[in-house]
Amino acid sequence: MFSGIVEEAGKVIAIQKDQENVHFTLTCSFTDQLKVDQSLSHNGVCLTVVKLDKEAKTYTVTAIKETLLKTNLGKLVPGSKVNLERSMMMNGRLDGHIVQGHVDQTATCTKVEEADGSWYFTFEYEFNQEMAQKGYMTVEKGSVTVNGVSLTVVNSKDNSFQVAIIPYTYNETNFHTFEVGTTVNLEFDIIGKYLSKLMTFK
Repeated sequence: MFSGIVEEAGKVIAIQKDQENVHFTLTCSFTDQLKVDQSLSHNGVCLTVVKLDKEAKTYTVTAIKETLLKTNLGKLVPGSKVNLERSMMMNGRLDGHIVQGHVDQTATCTKVEEADGSWYFTFEYEFNQEMAQKGYMTVEKGSVTVNGVSLTVVNSKDNSFQVAIIPYTYNETNFHTFEVGTTVNLEFDIIGKYLSKLMTFK
């Protein structure tokens, strides 16, 4: 489980295809603290460390076909920046919101606006009424995870929403690489999904 508070943007060093799987080798400042079999969020996708090279300061994770199809990981190339977060420690504060690391779907950035030092990003996603009734949607002032970043929703509509990004988040995550047309990973609020499920029982 994660909180959506990204620790840093790591860098993709190498990508290797292995049948329908893909091995991603990345580097980050805390590589020497990682262990094989440890869970790590990559753009909001929970992946397991399968290999460490402490001399090269790199680690490797593997994504299966389903993950590549449902997320933006298949669009990564060497040099891409990836938002990273280690799994949450349960003896501390929850600074963001409860994030599982299970991406629900992708969205497309449709607008980037600068606003006196901050930025507004607009994202559109495919709307499915049946899934929305199950909690796969946004609500005004609710929480949503975009590329692993816990954010507050503004201007929530059926198939789109906006988020406001402060300079720290813009610089320390891969938000500064976003432009119109960028594909991002979305995870909707798990509490909203549970509440939607409970509402079906009478």
